[in-house]
Amino acid sequence: MYVTIKILLTALIVVAVSEISRRSSIVAGILASIPLTSLLAIIWIYIDTKDLENIRNLSTNILIMIPPSLTFFVALPLLLGSKTGFYSSILFSLIITAIVYWVYFYILGILDIKLT
Repeated sequence: MYVTIKILLTALIVVAVSEISRRSSIVAGILASIPLTSLLAIIWIYIDTKDLENIRNLSTNILIMIPPSLTFFVALPLLLGSKTGFYSSILFSLIITAIVYWVYFYILGILDIKLT
């Protein structure tokens, strides 16, 4: 039952942002830019385990992963603006982002930065 509540609450938040975006993309953008997935994961981990070290590690790893994740939000509007088509733009943005993640992990390895 607990997992079902977590799924429903998380889905409700995503649907709410989607519905709000129909009325105001600015408000939806603000809500979506809040790290809702991260926040919910952190809350669920705390409720489930009370493991502050795990939450600390997750928070640090999320922070380290922000730069490559921004690639998606740079690529998508550029591709959509070039009339690439919605699904193609999404696909190419994901591929570009995956490549940037790969390069990013490679650079982290060179710099001997270990993720926990």
